[in-house]
Amino acid sequence: MNWRTRWGWRPWPRQIRWTELTLRPDAFAIKTPVQWVYSAPKGDLIITAPIVFGRLHVLPVAMEFLKAYPDIDLRMVLTDRIVNLLEDHFDLAVRIGELPDSSLVATRVGSIHRVVCGSPAYFAERGALKSPRELGTHDCITFEWLMSANPWTFTMGKSDVSVAVHSRLIVNTAEAAIDAAIAGLGITRVLSYQIANALRAGALAVVLQAFEPAPWPVSLVYTRGRLLPLKLRAFLDFAAPRLKARISERAR
Repeated sequence: MNWRTRWGWRPWPRQIRWTELTLRPDAFAIKTPVQWVYSAPKGDLIITAPIVFGRLHVLPVAMEFLKAYPDIDLRMVLTDRIVNLLEDHFDLAVRIGELPDSSLVATRVGSIHRVVCGSPAYFAERGALKSPRELGTHDCITFEWLMSANPWTFTMGKSDVSVAVHSRLIVNTAEAAIDAAIAGLGITRVLSYQIANALRAGALAVVLQAFEPAPWPVSLVYTRGRLLPLKLRAFLDFAAPRLKARISERAR
């Protein structure tokens, strides 16, 4: 009796099939000899974006994305409030402006300018501005978001200069500030894409362009993790180049 017979050893059957755990970045799945399981993006995706930018740029891209990925459902929250991705359970946020150091991962998709504008009728009555320091004699429309806070910052030479403004009207959305400026109530400061249509229509005019501060980056941000969910990776790969193209087309 040899040791194989004594200890009851039998060879593994040749037809057995092994399953292996695959950690490819593009597909977190169980791989079998027959098929990939859960290798297609699916599930609910929750994103947030600033109100005007989201409506003008993110929404059109999101609708294209949903047509390309029928197994993904999307919830998009448009708000000018900076949300906490973890606490508020968001998968991704579109952020405009410099990002603080954090555990978030950012993909930059472009940059936009902060512009000072008013209606042609307002400037005809009150005079066009030649220097940021003249803002103190004008009525301004401000809103409760970063770029419209008092004072306003400009670049003069190699230095940044802060100028206090008189807020004749304070609102809580860029759209309201733009509507008031079109109506001739005063001067406002917004992001360039927010007034693109009004500029083309001649309803608003931009002033102080030579003193504009450095443009703000536009980024897609998400929480850091060992593995990126397929649904989020699919959205990043789809949305990033399309948003870059849209922002670039409208840059001046």
